[in-house]
Amino acid sequence: MDIRKEAAQANSKLSTLEKVSYSFTDMAGNLLYVSMSSYILYFYTDVFDIPVSAAGMIILIACIVDAVSAIFWGSIVDHTHTKWGQSRPYFLWLAVPFALSTFLAFTAPNISGVPKLLYAGITYVLAAGVIYTGIQTTISAILPNLTLDPNERIGANSYRMVGSLIGSFVNSTFTLPLVAFFGNGNDKHGFMMTIAIFGVAAIVLLITAFKNMRERVPVSQKSLPFKQSLKATVGNVPWYLLVISFATFWIAQADRNSFSTYYAKYNLGNTELAAVFNGLQVLGIISSISIPFIVKIANKTATMLIGLGIRAVGQTMMALVGGNFILVIVSWSIGVLGSALAMSMPFAMLADTVDFGEWKTGVRAPGFLTAVGSAFCIQLGSGFGSFIPSKILDMTGFVANKTQTPAASGAINFYFIWLPVIIYAIVAGIMVFYLKYEKMEPKIKADLVARAEQRDA
Repeated sequence: MDIRKEAAQANSKLSTLEKVSYSFTDMAGNLLYVSMSSYILYFYTDVFDIPVSAAGMIILIACIVDAVSAIFWGSIVDHTHTKWGQSRPYFLWLAVPFALSTFLAFTAPNISGVPKLLYAGITYVLAAGVIYTGIQTTISAILPNLTLDPNERIGANSYRMVGSLIGSFVNSTFTLPLVAFFGNGNDKHGFMMTIAIFGVAAIVLLITAFKNMRERVPVSQKSLPFKQSLKATVGNVPWYLLVISFATFWIAQADRNSFSTYYAKYNLGNTELAAVFNGLQVLGIISSISIPFIVKIANKTATMLIGLGIRAVGQTMMALVGGNFILVIVSWSIGVLGSALAMSMPFAMLADTVDFGEWKTGVRAPGFLTAVGSAFCIQLGSGFGSFIPSKILDMTGFVANKTQTPAASGAINFYFIWLPVIIYAIVAGIMVFYLKYEKMEPKIKADLVARAEQRDA
């Protein structure tokens, strides 16, 4: 292909259908993954009758394994060359395995002792880890290959986050009511039926995304060895900053999601309020839609910092309003708006670190860089975000389905409200250093185009 035609294709605008289809990928992912991030600890302790300390250990081990698998998924993507592209075919190949493994994770067979723990651990690793990590990797890895246009990347990522929030909203709002409806007092059966419905929907969404998306940015037709993928990280400081900050951020996200049900049930005395908390995540659509406009006025780094600040303010307000239902909801909603801004930006910024890696080392490794920068961070952060609080709960005398001790109630309050605030401040401190590299992006993209022209001259 002529270099000018190739460059024009790589920088082309994405159709609305393609952006909507891109949103379907994370919508499908969250239809199922939010079940695990929000309800698996509760399912283990209150439904499957697994001790909280054992449940926390299962989640930690699984998430560490899953985080490591993200590295391999990145390399697998960089080795993939099909007529459909590098990342796109995995939406087709992993759709059914993802739905099936999640269904099994929320199935509670009549077993006990070590077999019960092994079943929980294996199914969690498959669902939340190996398979979901593959999907999450390709969702992020495909973005730098859809287009080189930075504005189109921001726009596509905004669509993705809207889809993500819709998936989260549907799951968070309807999971517990559907469990109650289908279970009719039997939560085991209720969870199985609910996850089965979400699984079928996720399959349809992923297949639709596969059908309508295209990868335009040319990549090497040769498989990229793992050592070469690693080379793309050498001197890639903006990538390091994103990896550290995003992994830390997800400790707060997992902690907050895991403890929302406990906080509602034991501290506020209303289990159904957890569904309200999680359902209000849909308000993040407002933030996601506004991202392209905020970025134009400020920049990507500032947008993320604004989001972290708003999230911290909302969390702090929750601590000050006590049990007032209306004020709790208002405070939580403010935090949701900020969280959506902060969570969206790293996914878009990772695409720019792929360009930086190619500019710095000559190696373009979208699979590896985005896998570690997204799936690895999410899994590792989620693991520690669930494990640490679970150990503290165990130490403070938590007993499922009982009135909690003051120590246990205090621990739930701290981990649901204050730990995220502390983490958001840490992440903001790290991201301040990213601004230097964001200012370099126009020069980097111009240099990459010039190099491509020289190669083809």
